[in-house]
Amino acid sequence: MAESTSRRPVAVVTGGSRGIGAATAVRLAEEGYDVVVTFATRADAASAVVARCEGAGARASAVRLDLRDLDGVAEVFEHTDREHGRLDLLVNNAGVLPPAGRVADLDAARVTSTLLVDAAGPALCAAGAVRRMSTTHGGSGGVVVNVSSRAAQRGGAGEFVDYAMAKAAVDALTTGLAAEVADEGIRVVGVRPGLVDTDMNAGQPGRLDRLVATVPLGRAGTADEVAAAICWLAGPDAAYVTGVTLDVSGGR
Repeated sequence: MAESTSRRPVAVVTGGSRGIGAATAVRLAEEGYDVVVTFATRADAASAVVARCEGAGARASAVRLDLRDLDGVAEVFEHTDREHGRLDLLVNNAGVLPPAGRVADLDAARVTSTLLVDAAGPALCAAGAVRRMSTTHGGSGGVVVNVSSRAAQRGGAGEFVDYAMAKAAVDALTTGLAAEVADEGIRVVGVRPGLVDTDMNAGQPGRLDRLVATVPLGRAGTADEVAAAICWLAGPDAAYVTGVTLDVSGGR
């Protein structure tokens, strides 16, 4: 890894071109991080996020990463090595929400894609981060924040059990990896967003309107609210927090 040229901590935010990832990247930039965001297809949106991060004083860049091709994970971390020479935070946010459907209607292509992006991808990104952060590997420690979903516990019946299954795997990653690297200077934590008003949910027409009445707080959440939780978990005020996943779901 190249020698760091900045004292600012460095964060990689996967899926940083929109929604929760974009809000998190910008907030981290405002809090003093340099930022690498990944995007699968929306290069223009990722460039806009980079510009907002730079406007907040960060050194920022975007790297294409489609987690259906896991070979791309290595390039993200190699880019971070070249550009920053350090890594302090991974926000494992990239994900895909498949169309609503029942388990009986699943096919191999859909299940494979969902599990690659929502489960295997975060695991390999975490591996890349640990190799750079771990004191055992010569790093100086850091934080991994895994973005899960309330679906991991609710099950996604009638909509996307495969997505819920993948996000349950993310919860297991948080629990297991936290125990594995706690004595290597790394904290591993998670957030489970509930019903949040992002364009991912907008891809399921009518879903927010249909389900908002089931949220005890009476509304959908925002990407900024989830980003605030992520940044708190990543920061020094959460220094004694590891191995847990925080629900950001309005009580649902």
